[in-house]
Amino acid sequence: MSRLDQQMAFLNEADRLKSILRATTLCDGSRMENSAEHSWHIALYALVLTEHAEAPLDTAKILKMLLLHDLVEIDAGDAPVFGTHDADDLAKREQAAADRIFGLLPDDQAQAFRAIWDEFEANLTPEAQFAKSIDRMQPPMQNLASGGGSWIDYNVSYDRFATQIGPKINHGAPKIWAWLQPKIATFFANRD
Repeated sequence: MSRLDQQMAFLNEADRLKSILRATTLCDGSRMENSAEHSWHIALYALVLTEHAEAPLDTAKILKMLLLHDLVEIDAGDAPVFGTHDADDLAKREQAAADRIFGLLPDDQAQAFRAIWDEFEANLTPEAQFAKSIDRMQPPMQNLASGGGSWIDYNVSYDRFATQIGPKINHGAPKIWAWLQPKIATFFANRD
């Protein structure tokens, strides 16, 4: 198989991400978002919001992470953050999916893309931490815009959100969390 054949096989496989539905609705609440839309949207979030990081970051690397990070959902599916799932089993399924999906590429690209995915998953570098924070920030923004979205579906309280998601946003994007947290607190206060 030629290099171009391998690359096209990967790109055709990536198209399947459009069929993976997420728990979050679009901002207008009209339908559920798919994982490809989510990946595009958070890449755009990062492009716009990277200036609010604590230190200068490699925006191109962050964009790569965000475009690649959910491809494993083609095989492993989406695991809603407030849903119930076996984290160890999910991690194994995602690792196997990464092996298979990135393995469709020529070796040099497969290794480079897998390294970016692994860096995102490890969440140790400033770029990965910011990317993870943006990944966790976008769904709440859509829930705020849609009147509650998946928070209502999963019966989420402010305390649960602040405990489970707040630290993940704050970890890599404290300025963004400081801006977002009062908006979320107000939403939940007005709901009760």
